[in-house]
Amino acid sequence: MRSLIYAHRGSSGEYAEHTRAAYLQALADGADGLECDVHLSSDRQAVLIHDSTVDRTSSGTGAVAGITLDQLRLLDFSAWKGVVLPEGFGTEAEQLLSLSDLLDLLAVVEREIGLAIEFKQPGPFGLELEDTVLALLRSRGWDPETSRLGSVTVSFMSFSPESVQYLLEIVPAGFVCQLLSDVDDAAVAEAEALLPAGSDAAGMLHGALAAGEQLVSDGSAGIAGPGVEYLRAHPERIAAWVDAGRTVRAWTVDTEAEATAAFALGVREFTTNYPARLREVLSRLDAGAQLT
Repeated sequence: MRSLIYAHRGSSGEYAEHTRAAYLQALADGADGLECDVHLSSDRQAVLIHDSTVDRTSSGTGAVAGITLDQLRLLDFSAWKGVVLPEGFGTEAEQLLSLSDLLDLLAVVEREIGLAIEFKQPGPFGLELEDTVLALLRSRGWDPETSRLGSVTVSFMSFSPESVQYLLEIVPAGFVCQLLSDVDDAAVAEAEALLPAGSDAAGMLHGALAAGEQLVSDGSAGIAGPGVEYLRAHPERIAAWVDAGRTVRAWTVDTEAEATAAFALGVREFTTNYPARLREVLSRLDAGAQLT
């Protein structure tokens, strides 16, 4: 079986993450799936932005939750990358995508493709984020039992066990991914910025990690989503999950060394910023596995 490649926020090694250009390039690169992060704008539209603010990836400032979709469209989400947008990949004003925009792009793709949607939790709207996305998918004809929308197979991801457990009430386990990353200082600082003052961010993160690991171990979540650092730190756990029949979709795998190490543990789904480059590596690894 050929290993699967998900384009991390599109081909974000080449074009600005989550932009029209990044996703069109990912499709041109032959990615098996596209990965995206979703937040809600102030008018409750699902938009493709990783951070809780627009500061890092746009010409604006402020929380995504405090800006309407129309206002977000006035910001430049591509210039920071410093690359020229090719003809046919949209103008600077067309680079921000809502989830609805991405679904429009996928609707005309004439092949089977995956869409991995990450819910950014905790967030100011709670599980309204998940409900909004699921309602949008249903309005497009998405079937929860098969998690298909035309030629698109949708999977859902979150670091939040609460989000994962909520999704498991709606879709089969094979389409739900528990994301996993060991707790470090950067993660604690990010959580502290989102939580009320005085919250035990470190304790919350450690508790969420343990709960997430249990959801994978007991088979509640059918997909494990470890980062490459987590893979290095817990190889025996990853191998045990593979042996138990879990799908492992690793992120963000950008080098040959990372891909080779993950492949040796049984990983067969890879999220990367460089889909075309990683395909060359995985083609060799897949071929070698078939010969043994």
